[in-house]
Amino acid sequence: MEPITNLTFGAAIEALKRGERITRAGWNGKGMYLWLLPAAQVKAEWCREPHLKEVAEANGGQIECLGSIRMMTADKKVLTGWLASQTDILAEDWEIIVE
Repeated sequence: MEPITNLTFGAAIEALKRGERITRAGWNGKGMYLWLLPAAQVKAEWCREPHLKEVAEANGGQIECLGSIRMMTADKKVLTGWLASQTDILAEDWEIIVE
């Protein structure tokens, strides 16, 4: 299937909220894309970071984790907390990745 192309940033964000992966035609790096890690209640035993585990335990055994936008970078690393540039916000070359 072909990607859904020429979207505004707003349409791309709505696609993220539906669980889609998105990218920009104008990005230089090959294979870069974004996805939404939804908000969740995380149990203390799932926390790898000792500080977060302590906070979760003190909070009745779990901690609320807010949603965040993640990026797969060109060198196949995960960036948590991706932020859009003004160019990204104004671009109309966003695409939904279709598999």
